[in-house]
Amino acid sequence: MRWALVKVSLAVTVMVVVAFAVPLGLVIREMARDRAFAGAEREAAAVAPALSITTDRAQLERVVASAGSDAAMAVHIPASGGGQALDIGERRASDEDIAAVRELGRASTSSVPGGSALLQPVALSSGEIAVVEVFVPESAVTNGVGTAWAVLAAVGVALIVGSVAVADRLGVRMVRPAQRLVEGAHELGEGKLGARVPEEGPTELRLAAVAFNSMADQVVQLLANERELAADLSHRLRTPLTVLRLNAASLGDGPAAEQTRAAVEQLEREVDTIIRTARDAKPQTAAAGPGAGCDAAEVVRERMAFWSALAEDEGRKWRVAGADRPVRIPVARTDLAAALDALLGNVFRHTAEGTAFAVDVHNGEDAVIVLVSDAGPGIADPQAAMARGRGSGSDGSTGLGLDIVRRLAESTGGDVRIGSSVLGGTEVRLWIQLDGRERSPRRRGHRGSVRRRRPGRAILSFNRSRSLP
Repeated sequence: MRWALVKVSLAVTVMVVVAFAVPLGLVIREMARDRAFAGAEREAAAVAPALSITTDRAQLERVVASAGSDAAMAVHIPASGGGQALDIGERRASDEDIAAVRELGRASTSSVPGGSALLQPVALSSGEIAVVEVFVPESAVTNGVGTAWAVLAAVGVALIVGSVAVADRLGVRMVRPAQRLVEGAHELGEGKLGARVPEEGPTELRLAAVAFNSMADQVVQLLANERELAADLSHRLRTPLTVLRLNAASLGDGPAAEQTRAAVEQLEREVDTIIRTARDAKPQTAAAGPGAGCDAAEVVRERMAFWSALAEDEGRKWRVAGADRPVRIPVARTDLAAALDALLGNVFRHTAEGTAFAVDVHNGEDAVIVLVSDAGPGIADPQAAMARGRGSGSDGSTGLGLDIVRRLAESTGGDVRIGSSVLGGTEVRLWIQLDGRERSPRRRGHRGSVRRRRPGRAILSFNRSRSLP
């Protein structure tokens, strides 16, 4: 489309330039010719008054010399009263042309070697007709014509180049939105659900971009609804499974008890496998756009309300801090809920009953920190745990929980750290970057510790809804 538009513009511009430049060039040449012969007529008119008064050769030579160049002007006086014909200056016109001018009594031009001759009849006092001949060289007729034609050609070339450049820019303006629409369709087909098309360009392409973006939003919404349903089902399954595991642990010894515990463990592994498979099959989306995200404090309160029931059954003390005011983050609500469930599920799975835990939220200038800590035995090898969090699960751990949390943090430019908590057990720090940029080294805190930004002001402020003893 772009090159077709350029070709059409080039053809039209060339036609317009030719249609105007050729007639204008001819007019310029005619104007130069008229200017040259008008000058010759003025020179001939300067001699006419003298001829009407006298035919003396000496006087006429002086008049001719004062009116123009002797080489360019000549005066032809016919013989009268028995006298001889008088010719002053160089004759260039033929006798036939001079005789025809005398007979017709009007001026005319004739072609002569090197140019043209203007023949102007003048009536003498004797009644005879003298002829004033003014030579007009070819250089005088074409004076300035070549320069004018060169200027016209330059203007024509400039118009053609300018029209091609403008047509190319217009073509780019029309083609670029179409290319972006094609690229967006390819990205959406590859599973990049964050692909959107700028709504710009001609009206038709703008409408197509609006329709494409609306379709992509509907696809994302449908997938989000399915993921939310899957997360809800997984939450419903994990609670009875956890209760079943705890009840199985209290059955004591015996073949039936061992078979029941083995069956519960097998069921938990199968549920983890199903969740991992569903998550791995989920197409990767782009970063959340403007206006997307959720309220981290609201999600924390909601998930803690869910897990608090099980915590009360097991006699666990728990605490929430920093979730009493809105905390906006560029993360989907379902993603944050899945990450919190994974971390809290690890607490219930890998610590004994009655072990306390806490969730702290801090809203910083460029990041939001979520700390999940417990009073359990801690993690002997945090690096190995993080390795499992990158998909390399080992015996007793699928690595699914930390993998969910890690991907969530890295999608915003943040990270996940494991260390020792103030409760004496494990602390998992989830750093969510608000602007999506990688944090500078000076902003990184020490692993497993809560750093202070300035003396006397801790990075976390605890607004406790329920306190530990």
